[in-house]
Amino acid sequence: MGAAGVKRLVFVVSLGIYDEVPGKFGQWNRATIGEDLKPFRRAADAIEASSLDYTLVRPAWLTDEDEVDYELTSKGESFKGTVVSRKSVGDLIVKIIVNPALHARANLGINKPNSDGDKPWFM
Repeated sequence: MGAAGVKRLVFVVSLGIYDEVPGKFGQWNRATIGEDLKPFRRAADAIEASSLDYTLVRPAWLTDEDEVDYELTSKGESFKGTVVSRKSVGDLIVKIIVNPALHARANLGINKPNSDGDKPWFM
């Protein structure tokens, strides 16, 4: 990135890479994608250990809803909700691109408020 003059990295990984999803949804998520999370965790660990100016984004299960409605959690906090729209994730990323200081060296969970449940509504 340095050689190419790239100043900022926004990297999308996955919810559950820190076993931060509580309750029945966390159990369901682990059973459904648990093994698939290992490469995401390795990538997140490598990025956080670097000197890069990064933001890691850990979205809930993605929907195609035409809405921007989200809340954020930080690494170390329990993940909230089960779903988030792709449009919401895009909104967050655009805000970071426009304002590179926003959420610098942060690791964020993103979900739709009040979307708690045992699994995503579409499953």
